[in-house]
Amino acid sequence: MFSWAKSALSAVAGTEEPIYGPEAIQPVGKNAGDPSFTELTKEDLKWQALNYTNVETQTFYVNADSGHTGIFQVIYNNIFGARTTVQFNTKIFYPNNEKPFLWSSDPLSNHGFDEGHFSFHADGVSIQLNEDGSAYTVKAAVNNSSLVNVTFTRTAPGFQAGKTGTSNYGTNPKEPWGSMHHHFWPRCKAEGSVITREGEIKIDGQGMFSHALQGMKPHHAAARWNFVNFQSPSYSAILMEFKTPPSYGSTTVCVSGIATDGKLLIAGINGGAKHTETKQDTDNDWPEPTSASYHWEGKTDDGKEVTAELAGSLGTKYDRVDVMAEVPGFIKTIVASAAGTKPYIYQFASKLTIKVKAGDEIKEEEGVLFTEATFIS
Repeated sequence: MFSWAKSALSAVAGTEEPIYGPEAIQPVGKNAGDPSFTELTKEDLKWQALNYTNVETQTFYVNADSGHTGIFQVIYNNIFGARTTVQFNTKIFYPNNEKPFLWSSDPLSNHGFDEGHFSFHADGVSIQLNEDGSAYTVKAAVNNSSLVNVTFTRTAPGFQAGKTGTSNYGTNPKEPWGSMHHHFWPRCKAEGSVITREGEIKIDGQGMFSHALQGMKPHHAAARWNFVNFQSPSYSAILMEFKTPPSYGSTTVCVSGIATDGKLLIAGINGGAKHTETKQDTDNDWPEPTSASYHWEGKTDDGKEVTAELAGSLGTKYDRVDVMAEVPGFIKTIVASAAGTKPYIYQFASKLTIKVKAGDEIKEEEGVLFTEATFIS
């Protein structure tokens, strides 16, 4: 392969790696003596802003009382430690998919952090963590089609799986060459609005916050992802699951949790996602899910066994995201043929009923499911 093509391919997605085997990944929460989860403190909420290849994101999800589903996200991307790009994304799905969704994605200039690395700022954007670490205020005025002013206030403890929330990659656990980290506020109160060209959208409702760090090339870290954000009057259930490429033994890693007002019911690494019905996407050959089931399990603080199930049709697809849509066509072709990489994200928002069994008590409650199924390689 021409050297320029190798360079472009590596920068965009990363070439294939040797087969290291499952022992070359240390999944979160699997170290002996690790707790199933750790409640977050303010110190855990810091931006890392690493100086080597990584992608760090803060993402705020909202299920508004108006029926809108919203996503606000900052993506902080470092390439080879030589260049950092930052993007702010806003996505608003309208109730019942009644009209095309609102989407804006804008590069940011003059980005930085406060002294403690708790808050982010750039020209036209700020994500401010309050003094006691219980609320974020997201403001964005970089795109006239989506002027954002929303506050997310935590209404249940945040958590990370295991002791550190981190899965490490490498044949020497003491000197990992890559990592994957996630922590969450599963249950929040969202308040605010987005001003669009058509008027104001009230964003008051239920929210969720995710802070993620991929400390390596995304193509090397995971081949497939499932993400769940379910919100109902009594329960917030989140699930993040990824499967590594064959180079790391096609290992599945899961982080899950269920919160109610004021407390975490369960949290940890147990649970999973299954696509129970699929259809072939003729554009890229991925098996697009049409129905799915999701499972949670764990123990309460007093030792009570808890399981939860969420299953059914995913309904109308809200969006199919071609992750490499902005990549030049010739590079995209090289990536797909040489590395088997053609990343797409399928997004759905539908009403489903969660069934939660805590000890001998069973409760069922309808809520709104936002889910993503991502195929990379």
